[in-house]
Amino acid sequence: MTPGECAVAAARGAVGARFRLHGRDPAFGLDCVGLAALAARAAGVSTVIPADYAIRSGDPSAAIDATGLARTSAPMDGDLLLFAAGPAQFHLAVRVPGGVVHADAMLRRVVERPGVPPWPLVAAWRLTGD
Repeated sequence: MTPGECAVAAARGAVGARFRLHGRDPAFGLDCVGLAALAARAAGVSTVIPADYAIRSGDPSAAIDATGLARTSAPMDGDLLLFAAGPAQFHLAVRVPGGVVHADAMLRRVVERPGVPPWPLVAAWRLTGD
């Protein structure tokens, strides 16, 4: 499998895991950063996704860029997507065929959302193995 396919499989495998702020293990709960880290590990990316973040803060793109992940302007399945979910609130998701997988705080679990996400896309990163 390609790194992108591995990221998709990991993200889809986490669907149904409960939402937990700062959660990093699907058995105990994930937030959007934990889901991104899970997908990155599955894709063979050893770079650590930043764990020290606030719920509302400035654009975290620079912190993700610092991990060494390559930005892409043409997202594909398996890529990490950063959305502006609200004023000064950002949200990570994994692109999958037909939609995205993300940790939904309102639904209190990781879900697969079909179709085009409702939030503006800020940036995307390609998960390629180290």
